[in-house]
Amino acid sequence: MAEVVFFIAAIGVIAGAVGTVTLRNPFYSVLALVFHLLSLAALFLLLRAEFVAAAQVVVYAGAVMVLYVFVVAYVGGDRSALAAPVGPRLKVLSGLFALALLVELCIAMIGTTLTVLDGQGTGFFAGFGSPREIGRLFLTDFLLAFELASILLLIAAVGAVLLARRRSGLEMAGDLSVADVMRGTHGTPGPAELETQAEAAGPAPR
Repeated sequence: MAEVVFFIAAIGVIAGAVGTVTLRNPFYSVLALVFHLLSLAALFLLLRAEFVAAAQVVVYAGAVMVLYVFVVAYVGGDRSALAAPVGPRLKVLSGLFALALLVELCIAMIGTTLTVLDGQGTGFFAGFGSPREIGRLFLTDFLLAFELASILLLIAAVGAVLLARRRSGLEMAGDLSVADVMRGTHGTPGPAELETQAEAAGPAPR
């Protein structure tokens, strides 16, 4: 029975991840991500990590998904382009990052995962999956990954605000995006564009 649940949850994880990145409607993409997280919670239950499974449902599939829904509503469903077409340098850089991620995943699978296919795993021990054990691992062995995930969430929130500003036409004249820098379309302000804060504020009220 555990094998059947594992394959069903694994198919749900893969289908939810693919749907998240392929669906063009952002709301449907969020729903696919919720399905992905719920399937992950089922896999955690098979690993006897009940606390992690509950946190997956309550925190990620619940609170974080509500935040994502607010972000989707904030950005809006407009299908108009947010920026000019991507330049060749940005495409090359994106391809290099994708290739590096693929190599990393292949090394992780070949170097670690395949070696334990004929075993029973690490086994169950006292305190496995408990909040104390999870907190110890987060603050010792996986501290770097834990902090990087926090920074990634912060970058995603800031990026959502910038996208919303661009959609509503609120970007400042001097704002630059990463795509602008990679395309080389940014420039330095000329002498006519430079002014002091007093000049930018306009004439003083009388």
